[in-house]
Amino acid sequence: MEEQMNNNNENVNANMRFEKEPQTEEQREIQILKQKNEEQRKDLEEYEDRIKRMMAEFENFKKRSDKERNGLYNSVMGDVVTALLPVLDNLEKAVEAQTSDEQYKNGVEMCLKQFKEVLEKNGVTEIKSVGETFDPSLHEAVSLVTDDSLGEKIIKEEYRKGYMIGDKVLRHSLVIVAN
Repeated sequence: MEEQMNNNNENVNANMRFEKEPQTEEQREIQILKQKNEEQRKDLEEYEDRIKRMMAEFENFKKRSDKERNGLYNSVMGDVVTALLPVLDNLEKAVEAQTSDEQYKNGVEMCLKQFKEVLEKNGVTEIKSVGETFDPSLHEAVSLVTDDSLGEKIIKEEYRKGYMIGDKVLRHSLVIVAN
């Protein structure tokens, strides 16, 4: 009987050894899989970070390109409009001129109105002057006068209109500044 118990104990011990070895092998495989999983997770995080950086760079590129395109457009439009401003000045003088032919005067007024509408549609605006405070970035002073009815550095009169496209000055206003 004692011999049988010893044999049973040996069998149990042998079975336990066999059971532990596969568990150890499974644990090693699980550990290896966990390590691979962790490496893949780190790789995935790196790829996600790269993608986010590339998306941000692309957005910045688009914004820069839009800004450059708008700047180039305004520059080209500014050159064209600057060349046409003397024509606008002459149309304004023609409207102010005295004439007995009302149809002629109406025709010139219609041309002037249409010209101004085209400029406005293309982003060209007049620089406000009379009654405004003198701003050297927008106005060019041709004369200084003393006028007690106006405050200091207030524009009294405008000799020539100034124009802007966007925030770029095409031509400064020629003005007379009070006080």
